[in-house]
Amino acid sequence: MRNVDKKTITQAFMNYCAADTEPRLRLILERLVHHLHAFAKETELTHEEWRKGIELLTRTGDITDEHRNEFVLFSDLFGLSSLVDMIHSAGDATPSSVLGPFHVLGAPLLPVGGDLIQENEGDPLVVSGRVKNAKGQILAGAELEIWQTAANALYSSQDENQSEYNLRARQVVGEDGRYCFSTVRPVPYEVPTDGPGGELLRATGRHAWRPSHLHIIVKADGHRSLVTELFPDDDPYLDEDAVFGVREGIVMHYELHDSRDDLPDDLAIGETIATPYLMVDFDFVLADA
Repeated sequence: MRNVDKKTITQAFMNYCAADTEPRLRLILERLVHHLHAFAKETELTHEEWRKGIELLTRTGDITDEHRNEFVLFSDLFGLSSLVDMIHSAGDATPSSVLGPFHVLGAPLLPVGGDLIQENEGDPLVVSGRVKNAKGQILAGAELEIWQTAANALYSSQDENQSEYNLRARQVVGEDGRYCFSTVRPVPYEVPTDGPGGELLRATGRHAWRPSHLHIIVKADGHRSLVTELFPDDDPYLDEDAVFGVREGIVMHYELHDSRDDLPDDLAIGETIATPYLMVDFDFVLADA
């Protein structure tokens, strides 16, 4: 198209899409290019700024590997991850939240009542609850995936001194829909600032802190998978999360207990857990598929 100009280039792109382009793909590309071109024209984007953007994406790709996804971090920092969560969250289910850049596949199976504390330092925490549907019915056989930071504010994939699956596990609930595990209280931490994401934070005067949280994925046949996080209600960064992940419905209260008599009967370390310890009960509600 030899007569393309800044008024016609957006439509020129769409004309390159064949008639049999999958409709959803065509819609997404059309709206993406429309807003991208409008952004360039509205801001009168310079060559220097365009090159800086390309450089930023290139360095983001360079730093991304199987243990750290800088593209996910950028999505989190721009609020895009949370916005997609909000758009697709079911009103009658537990709110979803960001996956984050440190999810690792293949975590080992942990029996109900199992222990994640092992050699980790930190305040003991017992987490339990049930998995249900929106009608309150138990979802037997649901699977949870759990991961969190250690006391040094690092995930195992960031820290060569931690074992590969430290503070990571999968758990399958029984007929009663109940999950339960012991761990250590997560700590607040800063998202990585040594890459392009950190450059964005510094350029905009933002801090990198996230409130402490447990990452949880919950799956059950016939229901939408839930990717979420659980936050304690006393965390100092609860109202200023760097990646906008906090939702009212996933803020919980840690209760302090002095007696082991309050522990679930099936807790593997029930007779040896240090006191005092923290305990929380939280039910997950999944939406129908």
